[in-house]
Amino acid sequence: MEPVRVASVGLGVWGGNLADKARQAGLEIAGCFARTQEHREEFARVHGGRPAASLDEVLSDPDVEAVMIATPHSTHANLVVAAAGAGKHVFVDKPFTLTVAEGKRAIRAAEAAGVVLQVGHNRRRQPATRRLKKMIAEGKLGMIHYAEANLSYPKGLNPRSGWRGDPAESPAGGMTGLGVHMADNLNYLLGRPARVAAFSRRVIGVGRLDDVTTATLEFQDGALAFLGTAMVIPDIARTAVWGTEAAAWNEMDGERFYVQRAGDKERSAQPIETLDTVINELEEFAENVRNGTKPETGGPEALEAVAVLEGIVESASTGTVVDLDEVRGRE
Repeated sequence: MEPVRVASVGLGVWGGNLADKARQAGLEIAGCFARTQEHREEFARVHGGRPAASLDEVLSDPDVEAVMIATPHSTHANLVVAAAGAGKHVFVDKPFTLTVAEGKRAIRAAEAAGVVLQVGHNRRRQPATRRLKKMIAEGKLGMIHYAEANLSYPKGLNPRSGWRGDPAESPAGGMTGLGVHMADNLNYLLGRPARVAAFSRRVIGVGRLDDVTTATLEFQDGALAFLGTAMVIPDIARTAVWGTEAAAWNEMDGERFYVQRAGDKERSAQPIETLDTVINELEEFAENVRNGTKPETGGPEALEAVAVLEGIVESASTGTVVDLDEVRGRE
Protein backbone atom coordinates (compact mmCIF):
# COMPACT_ATOMS: atom_id res chain seq x y z
CA MET A 1 0.00 0.00 0.00
CA GLU A 2 1.37 3.41 -0.93
CA PRO A 3 2.11 5.44 2.24
CA VAL A 4 -0.50 8.04 3.10
CA ARG A 5 1.11 11.48 3.10
CA VAL A 6 0.08 13.45 6.18
CA ALA A 7 0.83 16.88 7.58
CA SER A 8 1.00 17.52 11.32
CA VAL A 9 -0.96 20.50 12.63
CA GLY A 10 -0.02 21.28 16.22
CA LEU A 11 3.61 20.46 16.93
CA GLY A 12 3.79 20.14 20.70
CA VAL A 13 4.84 17.04 22.63
CA TRP A 14 1.80 15.00 21.58
CA GLY A 15 1.99 16.23 18.00
CA GLY A 16 5.55 14.97 17.86
CA ASN A 17 4.53 11.64 19.39
CA LEU A 18 1.76 11.24 16.81
CA ALA A 19 4.22 11.95 14.00
CA ASP A 20 6.65 9.36 15.36
CA LYS A 21 3.89 6.75 15.68
CA ALA A 22 2.58 7.63 12.21
CA ARG A 23 5.94 6.90 10.66
CA GLN A 24 6.06 3.58 12.52
CA ALA A 25 2.58 2.84 11.15
CA GLY A 26 3.84 3.39 7.60
CA LEU A 27 2.54 6.90 6.96
CA GLU A 28 4.77 9.60 5.50
CA ILE A 29 5.12 13.01 7.16
CA ALA A 30 4.75 15.39 4.22
CA GLY A 31 4.37 18.71 6.03
CA CYS A 32 3.83 20.49 9.31
CA PHE A 33 2.42 23.71 10.69
CA ALA A 34 2.58 25.60 13.97
CA ARG A 35 2.42 29.30 14.66
CA THR A 36 6.15 29.74 15.31
CA GLN A 37 8.80 29.26 12.65
CA GLU A 38 11.25 27.78 15.16
CA HIS A 39 8.84 24.98 16.08
CA ARG A 40 8.03 24.26 12.44
CA GLU A 41 11.65 23.98 11.39
CA GLU A 42 12.67 21.84 14.37
CA PHE A 43 9.71 19.51 13.84
CA ALA A 44 10.57 19.11 10.16
CA ARG A 45 14.19 18.38 11.04
CA VAL A 46 13.16 15.58 13.39
CA HIS A 47 10.16 14.10 11.60
CA GLY A 48 10.54 15.19 7.99
CA GLY A 49 8.13 17.04 5.73
CA ARG A 50 8.00 20.65 4.62
CA PRO A 51 7.40 23.33 7.25
CA ALA A 52 4.50 25.53 6.15
CA ALA A 53 4.18 29.20 7.01
CA SER A 54 0.37 29.00 7.29
CA LEU A 55 -2.46 26.54 7.61
CA ASP A 56 -3.63 27.53 4.14
CA GLU A 57 -0.25 26.51 2.77
CA VAL A 58 -0.68 23.04 4.29
CA LEU A 59 -4.23 22.63 3.06
CA SER A 60 -3.42 23.77 -0.47
CA ASP A 61 -0.42 21.44 -0.80
CA PRO A 62 -1.29 18.73 -3.36
CA ASP A 63 1.28 16.38 -1.80
CA VAL A 64 -0.65 16.38 1.51
CA GLU A 65 -3.49 13.85 1.58
CA ALA A 66 -4.41 14.08 5.25
CA VAL A 67 -3.77 16.07 8.40
CA MET A 68 -3.15 14.99 11.98
CA ILE A 69 -4.51 17.56 14.43
CA ALA A 70 -3.00 17.92 17.92
CA THR A 71 -3.96 21.49 18.76
CA PRO A 72 -5.93 23.11 21.62
CA HIS A 73 -9.26 21.34 22.05
CA SER A 74 -11.36 24.39 21.22
CA THR A 75 -9.77 24.62 17.75
CA HIS A 76 -10.58 21.09 16.60
CA ALA A 77 -13.94 21.76 14.97
CA ASN A 78 -12.72 24.69 12.89
CA LEU A 79 -9.63 22.79 11.78
CA VAL A 80 -11.65 19.72 10.78
CA VAL A 81 -14.03 21.91 8.78
CA ALA A 82 -11.12 23.66 7.05
CA ALA A 83 -9.30 20.42 6.28
CA ALA A 84 -12.43 18.73 4.97
CA GLY A 85 -13.18 21.75 2.81
CA ALA A 86 -9.75 21.34 1.25
CA GLY A 87 -10.41 17.65 0.58
CA LYS A 88 -7.97 16.40 3.23
CA HIS A 89 -8.64 13.37 5.39
CA VAL A 90 -8.47 14.06 9.13
CA PHE A 91 -7.06 12.32 12.17
CA VAL A 92 -7.80 14.45 15.24
CA ASP A 93 -6.68 13.86 18.79
CA LYS A 94 -9.28 13.41 21.51
CA PRO A 95 -11.37 15.02 22.78
CA PHE A 96 -12.96 15.39 19.35
CA THR A 97 -14.56 18.70 20.39
CA LEU A 98 -15.70 20.30 23.63
CA THR A 99 -19.41 20.39 22.72
CA VAL A 100 -21.83 18.26 20.76
CA ALA A 101 -22.77 21.19 18.54
CA GLU A 102 -19.13 21.67 17.48
CA GLY A 103 -18.77 17.96 16.87
CA LYS A 104 -21.82 17.82 14.65
CA ARG A 105 -20.51 20.72 12.59
CA ALA A 106 -17.21 18.90 12.03
CA ILE A 107 -18.97 15.64 11.15
CA ARG A 108 -21.20 17.36 8.59
CA ALA A 109 -18.17 18.95 6.93
CA ALA A 110 -16.33 15.63 6.69
CA GLU A 111 -19.39 13.82 5.35
CA ALA A 112 -20.06 16.54 2.77
CA ALA A 113 -16.46 16.35 1.56
CA GLY A 114 -16.36 12.55 1.56
CA VAL A 115 -13.18 12.43 3.64
CA VAL A 116 -12.18 10.09 6.45
CA LEU A 117 -12.60 11.55 9.95
CA GLN A 118 -11.00 9.53 12.73
CA VAL A 119 -10.64 10.49 16.40
CA GLY A 120 -7.84 9.22 18.63
CA HIS A 121 -9.75 7.13 21.16
CA ASN A 122 -7.06 4.48 21.32
CA ARG A 123 -7.59 2.82 24.71
CA ARG A 124 -10.57 0.74 23.55
CA ARG A 125 -8.00 -0.98 21.29
CA GLN A 126 -6.07 -2.48 24.19
CA PRO A 127 -6.37 -6.29 24.05
CA ALA A 128 -7.53 -6.17 27.69
CA THR A 129 -10.44 -3.88 26.76
CA ARG A 130 -11.23 -6.06 23.74
CA ARG A 131 -11.37 -9.07 26.06
CA LEU A 132 -13.74 -7.25 28.39
CA LYS A 133 -15.99 -6.54 25.41
CA LYS A 134 -15.89 -10.18 24.28
CA MET A 135 -16.70 -11.49 27.75
CA ILE A 136 -19.69 -9.15 27.99
CA ALA A 137 -20.93 -10.12 24.51
CA GLU A 138 -20.61 -13.84 25.25
CA GLY A 139 -22.46 -13.51 28.56
CA LYS A 140 -19.48 -14.70 30.61
CA LEU A 141 -19.97 -11.93 33.16
CA GLY A 142 -23.71 -12.49 33.43
CA MET A 143 -26.03 -9.49 33.65
CA ILE A 144 -23.91 -6.35 33.85
CA HIS A 145 -24.72 -4.19 36.86
CA TYR A 146 -21.72 -1.94 37.42
CA ALA A 147 -18.50 -0.68 35.86
CA GLU A 148 -15.58 1.53 36.83
CA ALA A 149 -13.15 3.52 34.72
CA ASN A 150 -10.41 5.74 36.07
CA LEU A 151 -7.46 7.42 34.38
CA SER A 152 -5.40 9.56 36.75
CA TYR A 153 -1.84 10.81 37.23
CA PRO A 154 0.15 13.15 39.50
CA LYS A 155 1.32 15.61 36.82
CA GLY A 156 -1.09 18.24 38.09
CA LEU A 157 1.22 18.74 41.07
CA ASN A 158 3.46 20.54 38.58
CA PRO A 159 0.83 22.48 36.63
CA ARG A 160 1.38 23.12 32.96
CA SER A 161 1.63 26.54 31.46
CA GLY A 162 -0.02 27.41 28.18
CA TRP A 163 -3.28 26.11 26.83
CA ARG A 164 -3.20 22.73 28.60
CA GLY A 165 -3.48 24.55 31.92
CA ASP A 166 -6.40 26.72 30.76
CA PRO A 167 -9.81 25.81 32.23
CA ALA A 168 -11.45 26.95 28.99
CA GLU A 169 -9.54 24.21 27.15
CA SER A 170 -9.86 21.61 29.91
CA PRO A 171 -13.22 22.03 31.62
CA ALA A 172 -13.75 19.60 34.50
CA GLY A 173 -9.98 19.32 34.86
CA GLY A 174 -8.50 16.00 33.85
CA MET A 175 -11.83 14.75 32.52
CA THR A 176 -11.18 16.56 29.23
CA GLY A 177 -7.73 15.15 28.46
CA LEU A 178 -7.73 11.95 30.53
CA GLY A 179 -11.22 10.89 31.56
CA VAL A 180 -12.64 11.20 28.05
CA HIS A 181 -10.56 8.12 27.14
CA MET A 182 -12.45 6.17 29.78
CA ALA A 183 -15.80 7.65 28.77
CA ASP A 184 -15.16 6.10 25.36
CA ASN A 185 -14.22 2.79 26.99
CA LEU A 186 -17.50 2.73 28.94
CA ASN A 187 -19.51 3.63 25.84
CA TYR A 188 -17.73 0.87 23.91
CA LEU A 189 -18.41 -1.71 26.61
CA LEU A 190 -21.88 -0.78 27.87
CA GLY A 191 -23.60 1.19 25.10
CA ARG A 192 -25.31 4.57 25.37
CA PRO A 193 -25.47 6.27 28.76
CA ALA A 194 -28.77 7.95 29.58
CA ARG A 195 -27.93 10.31 32.46
CA VAL A 196 -24.89 11.65 34.31
CA ALA A 197 -24.25 13.29 37.68
CA ALA A 198 -20.81 14.76 38.35
CA PHE A 199 -18.61 16.68 40.79
CA SER A 200 -15.41 18.54 39.92
CA ARG A 201 -13.18 20.34 42.43
CA ARG A 202 -9.87 22.13 42.99
CA VAL A 203 -9.09 20.30 46.23
CA ILE A 204 -5.39 21.12 46.43
CA GLY A 205 -5.68 24.17 44.24
CA VAL A 206 -2.39 23.85 42.38
CA GLY A 207 -2.71 25.53 39.00
CA ARG A 208 -6.01 26.62 37.48
CA LEU A 209 -7.61 23.27 36.65
CA ASP A 210 -9.87 21.15 38.84
CA ASP A 211 -7.65 18.42 40.27
CA VAL A 212 -10.35 15.76 40.81
CA THR A 213 -13.53 14.96 38.88
CA THR A 214 -15.98 12.11 39.39
CA ALA A 215 -19.15 11.11 37.57
CA THR A 216 -21.86 8.48 37.89
CA LEU A 217 -23.35 7.29 34.61
CA GLU A 218 -26.68 5.54 34.22
CA PHE A 219 -26.81 3.45 31.05
CA GLN A 220 -29.92 2.81 29.02
CA ASP A 221 -30.06 -0.84 30.05
CA GLY A 222 -29.94 0.13 33.73
CA ALA A 223 -26.29 -0.52 34.52
CA LEU A 224 -24.42 2.12 36.54
CA ALA A 225 -20.79 3.17 36.17
CA PHE A 226 -18.24 5.29 37.99
CA LEU A 227 -15.98 7.48 35.86
CA GLY A 228 -13.16 9.28 37.62
CA THR A 229 -9.97 11.22 37.04
CA ALA A 230 -7.55 13.07 39.28
CA MET A 231 -4.40 15.02 38.47
CA VAL A 232 -2.60 14.92 41.81
CA ILE A 233 -2.59 11.22 42.79
CA PRO A 234 -0.43 8.22 41.80
CA ASP A 235 -1.12 6.75 38.37
CA ILE A 236 -4.36 4.82 37.83
CA ALA A 237 -5.41 3.35 34.48
CA ARG A 238 -8.28 0.93 35.08
CA THR A 239 -11.43 -0.23 33.34
CA ALA A 240 -13.50 -2.87 35.15
CA VAL A 241 -16.92 -4.47 34.74
CA TRP A 242 -19.02 -6.40 37.30
CA GLY A 243 -21.78 -8.84 36.37
CA THR A 244 -23.86 -11.44 38.17
CA GLU A 245 -21.55 -14.28 37.11
CA ALA A 246 -18.11 -12.65 37.19
CA ALA A 247 -16.09 -9.45 37.21
CA ALA A 248 -13.10 -8.56 35.04
CA TRP A 249 -10.43 -5.84 35.22
CA ASN A 250 -8.18 -4.13 32.71
CA GLU A 251 -5.43 -2.77 34.99
CA MET A 252 -2.23 -0.78 34.47
CA ASP A 253 -3.36 0.62 31.13
CA GLY A 254 -3.86 -2.77 29.54
CA GLU A 255 -0.81 -4.51 30.99
CA ARG A 256 -2.74 -6.66 33.51
CA PHE A 257 -6.03 -8.54 33.29
CA TYR A 258 -7.93 -10.10 36.19
CA VAL A 259 -11.09 -12.19 36.54
CA GLN A 260 -13.13 -13.03 39.63
CA ARG A 261 -16.02 -15.45 39.23
CA ALA A 262 -19.07 -15.65 41.48
CA GLY A 263 -18.15 -17.57 44.62
CA ASP A 264 -14.44 -16.78 44.40
CA LYS A 265 -13.00 -14.73 47.24
CA GLU A 266 -10.15 -13.29 45.18
CA ARG A 267 -9.55 -12.29 41.61
CA SER A 268 -6.98 -14.16 39.54
CA ALA A 269 -4.48 -12.80 37.03
CA GLN A 270 -4.92 -13.86 33.41
CA PRO A 271 -2.36 -13.68 30.61
CA ILE A 272 -2.95 -10.75 28.27
CA GLU A 273 -1.25 -9.41 25.17
CA THR A 274 -0.30 -5.76 24.82
CA LEU A 275 -0.40 -3.50 21.80
CA ASP A 276 0.83 -0.06 20.79
CA THR A 277 -2.66 1.31 20.36
CA VAL A 278 -1.60 4.60 18.77
CA ILE A 279 0.30 2.82 16.00
CA ASN A 280 -2.67 0.48 15.61
CA GLU A 281 -5.19 3.30 15.17
CA LEU A 282 -2.94 5.12 12.69
CA GLU A 283 -2.53 1.93 10.68
CA GLU A 284 -6.32 1.77 10.51
CA PHE A 285 -6.46 5.43 9.49
CA ALA A 286 -4.15 4.74 6.55
CA GLU A 287 -6.27 1.76 5.49
CA ASN A 288 -9.42 3.87 5.71
CA VAL A 289 -7.89 6.55 3.51
CA ARG A 290 -6.72 4.05 0.91
CA ASN A 291 -9.81 1.84 0.94
CA GLY A 292 -12.57 4.36 1.62
CA THR A 293 -13.67 2.47 4.74
CA LYS A 294 -15.04 3.91 7.99
CA PRO A 295 -12.91 4.12 11.14
CA GLU A 296 -13.91 2.40 14.36
CA THR A 297 -13.82 5.71 16.22
CA GLY A 298 -15.15 8.12 13.64
CA GLY A 299 -17.25 11.20 14.23
CA PRO A 300 -20.41 9.49 15.55
CA GLU A 301 -18.50 7.34 18.05
CA ALA A 302 -16.41 10.28 19.23
CA LEU A 303 -19.54 12.40 19.55
CA GLU A 304 -20.83 9.99 22.20
CA ALA A 305 -17.77 10.69 24.35
CA VAL A 306 -18.23 14.43 23.76
CA ALA A 307 -21.84 14.16 24.97
CA VAL A 308 -20.62 12.53 28.20
CA LEU A 309 -17.95 15.22 28.64
CA GLU A 310 -20.40 18.05 28.01
CA GLY A 311 -22.88 16.45 30.40
CA ILE A 312 -20.22 16.14 33.11
CA VAL A 313 -19.21 19.78 32.75
CA GLU A 314 -22.85 20.88 32.99
CA SER A 315 -23.68 18.62 35.92
CA ALA A 316 -20.62 19.70 37.88
CA SER A 317 -21.41 23.39 37.35
CA THR A 318 -25.16 23.21 38.02
CA GLY A 319 -25.38 20.46 40.62
CA THR A 320 -28.04 18.65 38.57
CA VAL A 321 -28.45 15.26 36.94
CA VAL A 322 -28.09 15.78 33.18
CA ASP A 323 -30.16 13.98 30.54
CA LEU A 324 -27.67 12.95 27.87
CA ASP A 325 -30.30 12.64 25.15
CA GLU A 326 -30.94 16.36 25.63
CA VAL A 327 -27.19 16.98 25.27
CA ARG A 328 -27.04 14.79 22.14
CA GLY A 329 -29.80 16.85 20.56
CA ARG A 330 -27.96 20.17 20.79
CA GLU A 331 -27.08 22.06 17.61
